[in-house]
Amino acid sequence: MDKYLPVFLNIKDTINPDQVPNSICSNAAPDLQGTSTMLHCCLIIVPLSSPSLNKLLSPTAKYFTLFLLETYQQYQALRFAVEEINRNPEVLPNITLGFLTYDSCSVLHMELEGTLAMVTGRSQAIPNYLWLGKPPLAGILGHSMSTYSILMAHILGLYKYPQISHYATSALLSNRRQFPSFFRTVPSDTFQSQGLAQLVLHFGWTWVGLVAMGNDYGQQGIHVITQEILKAGACVAFTQFIHLNRADRNAPYISRLIKKSTAKAVIVFSIDVFFIPLIDEMIRVNVTGKIFVASEAWSISSILLDDKYSNILSGSIGFAFHSSTIPGFREHLERIHPFYKNGEMVTRIFWEKTFGCKLIDDRNPIWNKTTRWCTGNESLLAIENAYTDASNLRTSYNIYTSTHIIANALHNLQSCQQQRGPFYNRSCATPQNFKPWQLTRYIQNVRVKLEYGREVYFDKNGDPPAVYDIVNWQRGDNVGIKQVKVGSYDTAVINGSVLTVNRSAVMWVPQQDQVPPSLCSESCLPGLRKVAIKGQPVCCYQCVPCPQGEISNQTDSNDCFQCPWDTWPNLQKDRCVPKMVEFLSYEEPLGATLAGSGISSVTVPLSILSLYLKKKNTPIIKANNFTLSCILLVSLSCCFLCSLAFIGYPQSKKCILRQAAFGMAFALCISCVLAKTFMVVFAFMATKPRSSLRKWATPQASYMIIICCSLLQFIICALWMSLAPPYPGNDIQTSPGVIIAECKEGSPTAFWCMVGYLSLLASISFIVAFLARRLPDSFNETKFITFSMLAFLSVWVSYIPASLSAQGKYTVAMEIFAILASSWALVICMFLPKCFIILFRQDMNSREYLMRKQHMMKTGQGR
Repeated sequence: MDKYLPVFLNIKDTINPDQVPNSICSNAAPDLQGTSTMLHCCLIIVPLSSPSLNKLLSPTAKYFTLFLLETYQQYQALRFAVEEINRNPEVLPNITLGFLTYDSCSVLHMELEGTLAMVTGRSQAIPNYLWLGKPPLAGILGHSMSTYSILMAHILGLYKYPQISHYATSALLSNRRQFPSFFRTVPSDTFQSQGLAQLVLHFGWTWVGLVAMGNDYGQQGIHVITQEILKAGACVAFTQFIHLNRADRNAPYISRLIKKSTAKAVIVFSIDVFFIPLIDEMIRVNVTGKIFVASEAWSISSILLDDKYSNILSGSIGFAFHSSTIPGFREHLERIHPFYKNGEMVTRIFWEKTFGCKLIDDRNPIWNKTTRWCTGNESLLAIENAYTDASNLRTSYNIYTSTHIIANALHNLQSCQQQRGPFYNRSCATPQNFKPWQLTRYIQNVRVKLEYGREVYFDKNGDPPAVYDIVNWQRGDNVGIKQVKVGSYDTAVINGSVLTVNRSAVMWVPQQDQVPPSLCSESCLPGLRKVAIKGQPVCCYQCVPCPQGEISNQTDSNDCFQCPWDTWPNLQKDRCVPKMVEFLSYEEPLGATLAGSGISSVTVPLSILSLYLKKKNTPIIKANNFTLSCILLVSLSCCFLCSLAFIGYPQSKKCILRQAAFGMAFALCISCVLAKTFMVVFAFMATKPRSSLRKWATPQASYMIIICCSLLQFIICALWMSLAPPYPGNDIQTSPGVIIAECKEGSPTAFWCMVGYLSLLASISFIVAFLARRLPDSFNETKFITFSMLAFLSVWVSYIPASLSAQGKYTVAMEIFAILASSWALVICMFLPKCFIILFRQDMNSREYLMRKQHMMKTGQGR
């Protein structure tokens, strides 16, 4: 080839100290507007036989003020990349790369003139003129600052010239409609803002303060961070901007706000030189215990490593551009010599700054007796500064990558085979005379494999995969702070977490081993839930216990949830435990006592029955209807026994048995009492002349009364058991935390019909006995029946309110007690007086005593 192809590149070089506090200058910020001069580097492809065109045009003396070693290293990274590509026979064979650099001095109008000069191919700017001579302009690398890159991209985009920036991070540059040919090898601020939001949320910081530069860089970054934080449910405690147009940068107010705020984590989206006044003010007002989250603009700043900032910045954590190494680059840096022809002016400045001496300039030999002269033989091997530090390259590596991207795109363009190209009809571009948009197409699709295995490519917006290092500011063994990599943020990760942090490697503020909390309100422990405070952000809340029957098993739970029906919260209300099943069992004292009472009570009527059988021929037993008394004693025994059916775990057969046995036993018992009552009345009335009741004063009549009354109760029970029988069930409503195993009535109406029928029989018996209590007859039982029925009715009337007020097993216990008490009332009132006479007053149980008593009653002496 006999043509060459120019490609321009911008790298940052100097900063005007007049615009920086304390004359401290840095190139750490991508968007430091109006404070630095720039070097525009023109990368040119020439034939192998041609001399190298590597040149660095001198910066304009009017604007040149301060030399930065970091920027000179970036310039050498460009030289190293060009030389490396030229040595590689597999990339652009038979073509040598060269470059030219131009200094725009960070002045917008000079930037505009320089950009127009690039596209016109002239030494001066010619608007609306495009140089398409031989060789054509390929592309431009730069600018480092977003404001200048936007200006260049507006112009270069008109002609579709590819532009690759190594440091411009503004999200505006991702707009493909406005900037169709802009690319960059650093992530957009959008990715950084999203990552910073994820970082604070990763550490559980939901109450965060935001501080940013008062320009586009800070405002756009904070806007995205705020959106991401709010989207994740966290809150912003305050948002403040560093005012660039004020002498104090608004630092006093921001410092007082940070100190007063309960937010421990503060995101600072600013460059180091504008963050310094705020740090100084925080030192003055003694701000302590805060964790600062750094944007990449100051996360690896060297000027903030001063020991006086260590108390404030120790424990800070933030994002930095991904660091890497370039094999052989350190050796290249050490080979630089002040008398190199290419870039001689800047190299001489670098040499004088590094060694503190002056090189003799034949064109302007100004010296005095105190001048220390440079020999040119000084060695860089022992120098340790920002220029020679090639262990963790960031911006220099981005320039190195940008150069390789251009070279690979040109190589792909040159290697295109006809009928396999990417253009219309699968055509290829002409390597000697291609159009700018054609190379843009190749750059859009280029994929460059880097030394450490990572692949660089561009998405549809011209952005590379976002990858950041997470750095932590830690106190070293000696005085000062060191910046330690503790994690990464890589959006290219497919299987795994985009954000990874080695928590064990993070060091927080002194005296804190754990992650410092940054919360508006203390975390709600399990068992509590958050309740928002009216008028406060959602992160400010109160912790209140979960309602009855509900739990929360997570910290900071917004809601409590019900336990399953068979479980209940523990005392801490943080987990559900099985509910206690309650029923009246034989094992517990109450159940055992009632069971023992029921069994022992059965022996009483059986003993009385045995006594009656032995003394059945005595007058007192004959006078009170021996057969009915025996039936009554048997039924009373059944009443005592039926109480046992109410004890134990409810089962289907037991539930049916207990109610049927209870109803029938008491129906038989009351029927016998009723029969006895009527037989007394019939017997007295039958003694009157011509009485029609004589025929009813027979044993058969009493048996008919018992059968009829019991049959009606049997019908009620049969209908109940066949249509809606009792069944076992669980009551979970009556007593919280307890499952009451009980027998459901099935039909409450049938149950109360059964009990009501018994009450009706007892009431009739009571009324009749009460009316017949004064009948003149030996061993008249009406008084005893009256008292027994009165006691019986009193027990069951008292049972109704008592059962309604009792719960669970105590309701069953109340029913058992009513059964036993009413049965005992009948035994005592009906049989105790007779047993006393039979056992202890045998003289009263004789025919003579009976005749004498009858005579006395007739004569009126017995009253």
